[in-house]
Amino acid sequence: MTLRLVVLLSLVVTALADQSSHVSISLGGHHSSHHSASHHARPSYHPQPSYHRQPAYHPQPSYHPAPAYHPQPSYKHGHEPAVPACAANTTKPWCLEDAEYPTYEIKHAAEYHYEKVLSLYADVVDLNTELSVERPNTLEEETYLCPSETAYVRPLRAQNTEGKWRVIVNNIDVHYQTLTQTTRIEECLTSGDACPLVPDCYESKCLQKSIYHRFLVYDPYDQYFPFAIETFKLPASCACLLGAYTIDH
Repeated sequence: MTLRLVVLLSLVVTALADQSSHVSISLGGHHSSHHSASHHARPSYHPQPSYHRQPAYHPQPSYHPAPAYHPQPSYKHGHEPAVPACAANTTKPWCLEDAEYPTYEIKHAAEYHYEKVLSLYADVVDLNTELSVERPNTLEEETYLCPSETAYVRPLRAQNTEGKWRVIVNNIDVHYQTLTQTTRIEECLTSGDACPLVPDCYESKCLQKSIYHRFLVYDPYDQYFPFAIETFKLPASCACLLGAYTIDH
């Protein structure tokens, strides 16, 4: 009997020990269990990736490309010398070649004043030069018995009747038209000498005859309308002038 009581007490003590390690609380039908030894782990923290802030955008100003520039030739607009460089190697009052001829400037000005330039050009392009020959008045008779040289020329510069050198409009392309001014010249080869085919009993002399020709010229110093028509004296023919018949005793 005593042994059974001891065993029973041992079982009771064991049961009470198990209940003390577990507490069950009932609230409104819901059971909340708490384990003294158990812990809930905190969730792992994943840091957000670092972002590099984009630099502020400043729009570039709109760019307008400059138009294509065609440099002008090296022709200077300063005051030209009284005698142009082309006249250095000739004794004639005109130049058929000119390294400083202002082709670009004449073309640009002629295109700007095209209608007025065309009107002046039409006035000089079809001149009848035979009506402008200056005939001598002192000698009685003339015949063409002297040697001469004839050519058709397009002068680029020439000396006008006032002795001033001018730029003559020649070989200029303007609006699908080429402006040219051609004139005929004839130069005596023995001017001042006796006519070779005339007998000695006659007074004779080879004489250079001239023509007054009108040319369309370009004036780089005129800012309003740099074109005009001026007069030039050019060789036109070579004549043999005969004087009185003489008898030598």
